[in-house]
Amino acid sequence: MAKYGYTGAKPTQSSSSNSGVFGVNDVVELLKQGKYKLQPFTTSYLVVAGGGGGGRDGGGGGAGGYRNSYASETSGANSSTETPLQIAYSTNYTVTVGAGGSGATSGNQGGDGSNSVFSTITSTGGGGAGTGASPLQNGRAGGSGGGGARTPTGTGGSGTANQGFAGGTTSDYQGSGGGGGASAVGGDGSASVLGDGGDGLSSSITGSSVARAGGGGGGGRQSNSDTTGSGGTGGGGNGLRANTGVAATVNTGGGGGGGGGNGDTNTLYNGASGGSGVVIVRYPNTVTISVGAGLTSATTTDGTDKVTTFTAGTGTVSWA
Repeated sequence: MAKYGYTGAKPTQSSSSNSGVFGVNDVVELLKQGKYKLQPFTTSYLVVAGGGGGGRDGGGGGAGGYRNSYASETSGANSSTETPLQIAYSTNYTVTVGAGGSGATSGNQGGDGSNSVFSTITSTGGGGAGTGASPLQNGRAGGSGGGGARTPTGTGGSGTANQGFAGGTTSDYQGSGGGGGASAVGGDGSASVLGDGGDGLSSSITGSSVARAGGGGGGGRQSNSDTTGSGGTGGGGNGLRANTGVAATVNTGGGGGGGGGNGDTNTLYNGASGGSGVVIVRYPNTVTISVGAGLTSATTTDGTDKVTTFTAGTGTVSWA
């Protein structure tokens, strides 16, 4: 190793640590040799899982789990902002964008959404909704819980702490509960009401405020006075009376709307699919991201930061 000038204690260096005072030329040479440890940088994230599917003749799907570390914004279940991650250069980090759960098409509950991941941060997929056929009337647990189907005992699935809320319950054979959202519990169904999906949360991590992770609205019977169980703000699909539910918006993690039923003709209508999730990372514009195969992404600049949005797939990323 070449001799380096120094003041005071002799500086030491390796690929994992440095100490002491180095000259500029020394740093350049050590970087070329891979012997100078670059300090990590801070990255904010928004990780939203896939939303749950709506029930057949049943409830609305629960929104995907919502975890946010940007600025002082609210995280899931109206919890405090999470801590941004410290990212090391030339290190691979896993990114996975969770798919939305399928809507129920037979005697089963709506499908759960899939988890979304960034490094050590995992958001839980939304819970599938209950279907109006015993014993499947209960919503499933998830990031936010699925809504219960139209029975006097149908209950909503529970949400995950600091990610989302529970789905709505029911008290009658006419109206189903809405799926839980990132900021509110799903609405309850009754003889005259289709439960609305719980509202999601908004984030400006991309530079513009966008709502995500709204629960799906509950479906109902043709005799129910409510025409629509409204999906929660943030991509939740509407639940309908005597019709097929409405799918959630892609890349929002919204829950799918519940389908309805027609008692006169004994016709049952399918639930709708939940929305896929999204992973968004915000980091200094002085660094450059490398995105591995298998991921769909786009990078923009906002002020002194870059923002990369992942909309599908799984793979690894690194920075230089």
